[in-house]
Amino acid sequence: MSAQTEPARMKIAALQMVSTPDVARNLDTAASLIDEAARNGAALVALPEYFCILGSRDTDKVAVAEDDGQGPIQQLLADCARRARVWLVGGTLPMRTADPQRVRNSCCVYAPDGRRVARYDKIHLFAYDNGRERYEEGRVLEAGDTPVAFEADGLRIGLSVCYDVRFPELYRALGDPPCDLLCVPSSFTYTTGLAHWQLLLRTRAVENQCYVIAPAQGGTHENGRRTYGHSMIVDPWGEVLAQRDEGAGVVYAQVDRARITAVRTQLPALQHRRQL
Repeated sequence: MSAQTEPARMKIAALQMVSTPDVARNLDTAASLIDEAARNGAALVALPEYFCILGSRDTDKVAVAEDDGQGPIQQLLADCARRARVWLVGGTLPMRTADPQRVRNSCCVYAPDGRRVARYDKIHLFAYDNGRERYEEGRVLEAGDTPVAFEADGLRIGLSVCYDVRFPELYRALGDPPCDLLCVPSSFTYTTGLAHWQLLLRTRAVENQCYVIAPAQGGTHENGRRTYGHSMIVDPWGEVLAQRDEGAGVVYAQVDRARITAVRTQLPALQHRRQL
């Protein structure tokens, strides 16, 4: 698509879910939310991390892992993108590795014709222990190592997942050329989300002078875990354009090229960067 025909604005949608240990139920919910977003005019739709399964044990995701390029979860994403005619950022799904006990946490992106156009494997693996809650993703996840961005109707979109949002160097690596939109599908714990979620997302938007879309898990899950939710879309000045506290649903906003240009022109911080 040429610069003359690229849309000046794109409606985007962040889907919030409260995923269960049942893959089939989660896929049905995801498909319904994708269709809802498309009916309301969204051109790009993003699902949360682990939209397809939030199990009782970390190893549950290993049992439903898929080979790259095939499997019911990936097929559902391709079919939904094609049917709804949207760019679909497919949250994350467990992808098999050479080690049968470990998986990659993979974010796959599909074009409106159903073609897969990108795959990003989560680089930073979450670990947290406050004496009451303990998480260590590295026990079953294998870390990725490559930043990934893709083009959608002239927008440069950078991919990241959840805990990645704490590492600004990843977003700088995605910034040549600068991204117009950063996508952060997440499953933040309630504890860490309450403390840092909005702060981190607004910071990534401000320092990269771009939009941020952050679809999240949000609510109390069947496994007893509570995720923070607050799926949101943030503009290049750090303004929260839309958010949803908890529960399944959709939040919408417009990516406006003129807004990106205005922020970067008025405060040319990206041009002032120096190699230190």
